Amino acid sequence: MFETLAQIYKRTQFRSFFVLCLGVWAPSITLADVVKPALAELTLYPDRHYTLEIRASIEAMLTDINTDYKNTQDAPNSAQYDVYRAMSSTDLLGVFTSFTNDFLGAVSLQFDQKTAALSVDRVEIPEPGYQQVPRISIIYLRGQIPLGSESFEWLYPQRFGDNAFRYRFYKEDDYTWSDWRLLNGGESSGTTSLHGQLQKMPLVEVITSYIKLGYLHILPRGLDHILFVVGIFLLSTRWRPLLWQVSAFTVAHTITLGLSISGYIDLPARIVEPLIALSIAWVGVENLLRRDLHYSRVTVVFVFGLLHGLGFAGVLRDFGMPQDDFLTALISFNIGVEFGQLTILALGYLILAKPWGKHRYYRPAIVIPGSLAITCAGLVWTVQRLA
Repeated sequence: MFETLAQIYKRTQFRSFFVLCLGVWAPSITLADVVKPALAELTLYPDRHYTLEIRASIEAMLTDINTDYKNTQDAPNSAQYDVYRAMSSTDLLGVFTSFTNDFLGAVSLQFDQKTAALSVDRVEIPEPGYQQVPRISIIYLRGQIPLGSESFEWLYPQRFGDNAFRYRFYKEDDYTWSDWRLLNGGESSGTTSLHGQLQKMPLVEVITSYIKLGYLHILPRGLDHILFVVGIFLLSTRWRPLLWQVSAFTVAHTITLGLSISGYIDLPARIVEPLIALSIAWVGVENLLRRDLHYSRVTVVFVFGLLHGLGFAGVLRDFGMPQDDFLTALISFNIGVEFGQLTILALGYLILAKPWGKHRYYRPAIVIPGSLAITCAGLVWTVQRLA
């Protein structure tokens, strides 16, 4: 039987909670986004010069907001970050120009363990666009390879967050790159010979790296995906309804993740992100209206899973995929996502369902307020992401 929202609102006496929900959620998620790992590409030329292209959020660099923050609004300099990302490309370039020496002193390209002298060739900053996705600028560096050098090593500072690195030995009409390597927290790329072949990532490292990437995209960085899974969990404490929903969600996001990464689907973030936010609100509302699983709920979860798969694909497109182990990387990333979701479900079971699930007040005291909070967050995000 359906209950009207008004009946739930009156019967459970959560009017004050709903006001509290708006007061707590809305300010905390306003204009929030997540800083992505930087992408660094090194090209080594036969005449012994090199170029280095770094794709990153300059606004995040200027304010010391790195990938440790799952929400930019959690950072101490979040207000200044919002000022920078609203600037025109010309104005932001002026700010970065005064920051250049600091930037060059932080990044490090070494040849035979000696730091090379980097110089900024040019900087490309796009005009402000969709506010829920960080603006990605390109910093072009160049320099000379010292005579007699045998190896190189790349280091990106922890203060700027994680980065993915790859390199190539330039040959005319040959655009073959090494595999991407995800480097966390100031980790070195390792020493690479200037006379060797392109290094391919070992299979074990491909699997572990992409599982980790998928897991981190859920926990702790994917707050919207976390709330969607929690919304699925709150419908019922019984495992069968839960497994039906999780299975539908998994199959759906696997389909669109694969199709998007393969190039068959390409929807812009300004379409996908508001719809993902709306899916969160929808699941929260359904939890308020229903007490048990219905087939329509499984269908809804499947449809919204297709949208979340497109969101997952954005991460992989930014990070890149190994050419020789494409399928392995895709499956590994998906496994990492599933591990993240299962972690959320396990925590929900241990913290909520196991100790309280059989009590008669479980729904009015936990499901209703939790679903109200999820609905509130989803609606606020939807409005923001449409702006």
